[in-house]
Amino acid sequence: MFAAGRTDRAVDGALAVGVVLATVTPLLLPDPNPWWIIGLGLLASAPVGWRRRAPMVVAVVVGAAMSVLVTWEKPLLPFGPLLAVYTIADLSPTWKRLAAIPAIVAAVGTSLVLPGENGETFRLVGTAFVAAYALGTSVRASRSRAAELTERARRQEQEHIAAAAEERTRIARDMHDIITHSVGLMVVQAEAGPVVVRSDPDKAEVVFDAIADTGRGALAELRGVLTALRTPGEAGGPVCGHAGERPGRSLCQPRLANLPALLDRSGLDVVSTTAGTPRPVAESVEAAVYRIVQEALTNVRKHAGTRAVRLALTWGERLTVEIADDGRGPGEGGGYGLAGMRERAAACGGTLRAEARRSGGFMVTAEFPLE
Repeated sequence: MFAAGRTDRAVDGALAVGVVLATVTPLLLPDPNPWWIIGLGLLASAPVGWRRRAPMVVAVVVGAAMSVLVTWEKPLLPFGPLLAVYTIADLSPTWKRLAAIPAIVAAVGTSLVLPGENGETFRLVGTAFVAAYALGTSVRASRSRAAELTERARRQEQEHIAAAAEERTRIARDMHDIITHSVGLMVVQAEAGPVVVRSDPDKAEVVFDAIADTGRGALAELRGVLTALRTPGEAGGPVCGHAGERPGRSLCQPRLANLPALLDRSGLDVVSTTAGTPRPVAESVEAAVYRIVQEALTNVRKHAGTRAVRLALTWGERLTVEIADDGRGPGEGGGYGLAGMRERAAACGGTLRAEARRSGGFMVTAEFPLE
């Protein structure tokens, strides 16, 4: 900013010197005019050095001095008034520019009529002032356009930064949900494995198969997240990676249709009910519902100390999702699970509440608008 100010002052100084030389030199050559005519020439040219600070004042001063000067001596062109008119068109607010037009016309007309100028001079001087005003307007429009483009580029950059931050947050939520759910489930199953091996070897095989299926599903989902990182905007979301699907089979967001498989793999006794008439919703809403249910089940398994869970989907003007348990409530300490669930709901225009139940246990309620 300071560099631009210094540049403007240097340009104004150079223009002032040029205008003074162009105006005063004809008054000195070949024979010098009286000092007061030289003074009028200086007064009609030197003030343009302050044209940016007070365009209207400068225009009045140089215009009046030039109008008086031309009654005795006629310079080549009224360079000072021309530059003042250009500056008004370039820098002054709209109302000042509009108010200046009739004043400029009156002043120029008076300075031509009083000395009795001919028609050719009228055309020449009139054309020069019109060109000066048009040039100033053009420069002003170009500067406004450049400022608009700069502002648009700045907004686009901010949008890209915000989009990148939102994408990082989304990926972090996905990673959190995948790891805490899948790895937590694998830990529970692995801890139960040795007990089952001793008591029921045949059932142990089922437990270890479940661990393997959970691990494969987690790997598939993580592969989807990594694919989205490498090819942003093309994958469309993480791999579903549910049991029964081949890893890498498709890139998609989790869907409501995958909820039964999620409940089966949760290791909990989930009673699921649906009220109302299900209807198509946005993929982002389906993914949010799936991840919220997944995180809520993970929290039940980690903190509630119970296996009984109730999942209710209610379809009405809004889609309401309730996950309730009768355990001992949320665990101690902070975490990203509840915050991530709230972020997922908010990203789809919904809300989420997580609170202890009066009858005991904990409930998570999410609501999503339906179009």
